[in-house]
Amino acid sequence: MPLAWIAAAAFAAEVPFFFFGTPSGHDVEFHLYTWLEVLAQWKQGIIYPRWAEWAHFGYGEPRFIFYPPASWTLGAGLSAFLPWTLVPSIYVWLVLVAAGISMFYLAEERLDRRDAACAAVLYAVNPYHLVIVYWRSAFAELLASALLPVLVLLIFRSNEKGRRAMVLLALVLAGAWLINAPAAVMLHYSLALLVVVVFWVRRSPRILLIGAGAVLLGGGLAGFYLWPAIYEQRWINIAQSVSGGSTPLDNFLFVHTSDAEHDAFNRLISWVALGEIGLTIAAAWAARGWLNKNRALWYSLVIWAGACTVFMFSFSNPLWTVLPKLRYMQFPWRWLLCMGIAFSLLMVFGFRRWSSRVVLYVATLCLLGFVGHHFQAPWWDTAADLREMRENMASGVGYEGTDEYTPGGADGSSVDKDALRVAVEGPARAAIRVSQWKPEVKVFSAEMSAADHLVLHLFDYPAWRVKVNGRLVQAGMREGTGQMLVPVEAGTNQVAIHFVRTWDRAAGVWITVLAVLLAIVLWFGKTKLVSASV
Repeated sequence: MPLAWIAAAAFAAEVPFFFFGTPSGHDVEFHLYTWLEVLAQWKQGIIYPRWAEWAHFGYGEPRFIFYPPASWTLGAGLSAFLPWTLVPSIYVWLVLVAAGISMFYLAEERLDRRDAACAAVLYAVNPYHLVIVYWRSAFAELLASALLPVLVLLIFRSNEKGRRAMVLLALVLAGAWLINAPAAVMLHYSLALLVVVVFWVRRSPRILLIGAGAVLLGGGLAGFYLWPAIYEQRWINIAQSVSGGSTPLDNFLFVHTSDAEHDAFNRLISWVALGEIGLTIAAAWAARGWLNKNRALWYSLVIWAGACTVFMFSFSNPLWTVLPKLRYMQFPWRWLLCMGIAFSLLMVFGFRRWSSRVVLYVATLCLLGFVGHHFQAPWWDTAADLREMRENMASGVGYEGTDEYTPGGADGSSVDKDALRVAVEGPARAAIRVSQWKPEVKVFSAEMSAADHLVLHLFDYPAWRVKVNGRLVQAGMREGTGQMLVPVEAGTNQVAIHFVRTWDRAAGVWITVLAVLLAIVLWFGKTKLVSASV
């Protein structure tokens, strides 16, 4: 029955889809084109893609080195056997159900099944999740919401499970890195805060060691993705991720910028955040009677929600500047993802009558509807719009790339998207025959009248290895666009270009292998169990 409630609530959240289409949020094209790109590469035998071939209209970018694999693997997997026009809706439904199930297992530790199911439903369709679904289309961030209740559950079970708790927490943290980097940053800071609170309430130093060990082990388990993503940032324009309207300073609650559309969404998310903060405060006050039974949990939720609130307002800007990697979260209101835990549990703890819960939740929906109508209504994609995306991939038109994943020195706005795959840069005449043009392999021949450079419909990147007539050559970069330039001699030139495994990728795999071995040792080693009341 709890699963049915969660599934029904997730379905109800998507009812407007039947009338208007698929919400076209800020990140929808990024994710959907990524799913189609991954599926296309799977069909060519590339199990773990690295280079997004059709980004920047065929010039490509190393998107898959930097964007975590979990969400695009799930999206591409669904795209492989479901009708394409239904895939985004089914993805959202599955993720909301997963988030609800995760919350149910956390809530069931402290509540009866009916109240735990209520908390699960509230969490699955909490206001910020609806903002993600209808305005943001941040599918990876939404998927990360399913990990947060598990994180809290494992922290409170850490004394009982000992070293196994460390392994399980490490798996959660590794999962966060493999789902969404900003969410992973939030989970790590949340872990640190919750561990300190539980240590303060229980006076148990052991939890500090478990938390620290989980952070290190989790990073190791995700090493195959994390290490290349860290090392190869020097090869892309990663600073673009926190430029313009994407800096924390431009996205605190109720800030003003010179971008009217940006400010319209900021007003929407600010009022939603204010409503959720207000309800969480009221619920925490109403739930204060639970202090005797759930002292550690009540303090953890209240302090966690308070920290999330502080980080969303501009007076916390010095913290965003000083704390490591925090600014790469970009949007302070992302802390609403974590606040959803406190909001859902405290609502159920504090308001024991179902009628009160329903009235308060409906009030949040009314607030969401009002600000959506008043400030910025959702955009919609029809089935024809989704089919057009698929046709752009099938026909080789491609799609816009991302500024932060563009190789250093390249400029996606300056290239000719209709340019030939291979052309001569200088005055020489050439007969060019392309025999293979796949995501990670480019093979062609050039019969040259004189020595010259060939300019490719491809961005240069250090992982490309170029051979001309079997000899390794150093490719150049065309100034202004970043296109690859291949030096060739007069006569026949056989050119083969491969996207190779760089040393950092190999190192990342070995880090993960060693971390897996360590996790196995910790899991099967003898562990002294220490029971502790929560």
